[in-house]
Amino acid sequence: MGINQVRIIDEFTKLVSIDSPSYAERQMGDYVKNKLHSLGVMVIEDDAGEQIGGNCGNIYGYLNGDSNKKALLFCAHLDTVEPSRGKAAVISDDGSIRSCGDTVLGADDLTGVAAIIEALTVIKEQNLPHGPIEVLFTVAEEVYCKGSQVFDFAKVMSEEAYVLDLMGLVGTAAYSAPSILSFTVTVHGKASHAGFAPQKGIHAIAVAADAISMMPMGRIDEETSMNIGMISGGLGTNIVPDMCVVKGEVRSLNHEKAKKQAELIRKQFERSSSAAHATFDFDLFTASIAYETPLEHPVLSRFENACNMLRLPVAIVKTFGGSDNNIIAQNGIAGIVVANAMNRIHACDEFTTVEEIIRIADLTLTLMTMDE
Repeated sequence: MGINQVRIIDEFTKLVSIDSPSYAERQMGDYVKNKLHSLGVMVIEDDAGEQIGGNCGNIYGYLNGDSNKKALLFCAHLDTVEPSRGKAAVISDDGSIRSCGDTVLGADDLTGVAAIIEALTVIKEQNLPHGPIEVLFTVAEEVYCKGSQVFDFAKVMSEEAYVLDLMGLVGTAAYSAPSILSFTVTVHGKASHAGFAPQKGIHAIAVAADAISMMPMGRIDEETSMNIGMISGGLGTNIVPDMCVVKGEVRSLNHEKAKKQAELIRKQFERSSSAAHATFDFDLFTASIAYETPLEHPVLSRFENACNMLRLPVAIVKTFGGSDNNIIAQNGIAGIVVANAMNRIHACDEFTTVEEIIRIADLTLTLMTMDE
């Protein structure tokens, strides 16, 4: 039993060559569907594209297996962050794989897609025994898991999931991830000429600045962080600005803490606005809800056993990044997020290595075929 090392690298480079930015995964979705069909996998594409304003739905696949074994779900996402159009994989003599430098590589998450496809290919080629296998390739994951949020998990029989979407050495897995609350505050002041009658205006940017100056930023405690990342407002240097828009996020491994921190932010904007006789709107979007898979859960022990079989060092960690596993957990499926050979993601110097891609494919195949 073993993967075809040349084939999986060829598969990864092919996937990289396909443009698949969030909301525009059509070509990637068609490619993956054809691959699954050729492997005898039953395939369904849902209507997520229509629901979220994209051109492709989530791709779900089912491969029948030994009903005496647990059904397992394997998940990766099809979209990549920008800049990604026209990307290509460049393999160096040392085995590292990078883009040409003007785009991301797309190892996030195409190493995961490649590993799942290769594992299924080996199962078919070698007629390997396995339990029921479900695969889910989601769209628009990079924009707060929009695709998985509208996927109908009622069709999934698995009670355990492996989501291939984590940085770190293969053998690393995250069992806990945060709630992510995204907020937009719009401060409404009053415009006035900044030279002739500044006293008649209400300075919306100053109100926002006052509120922000009263807030802790960065790490709030070991479980919680807060960041304001965007501020915009004003129409000209000679006009007292009547509007300022502030955008940020709260993350916490404890959902109640995240909500409490968001409420503290709202109250501070309320105080600062009231003091200046301004008004404000506060919009809060829950991008993900925190989860923690019990360390003694079989989904983790199976992962550890598979790593031991392949002599991979095991690291079980918490992560401050969200993923489709947050949505999977909300739907009653116990999962972990598995490191899948991606480094420096969301940057043009993103990279992977031939060795690590082979390892994640081996690990995925082992998880799909090992005895309980």
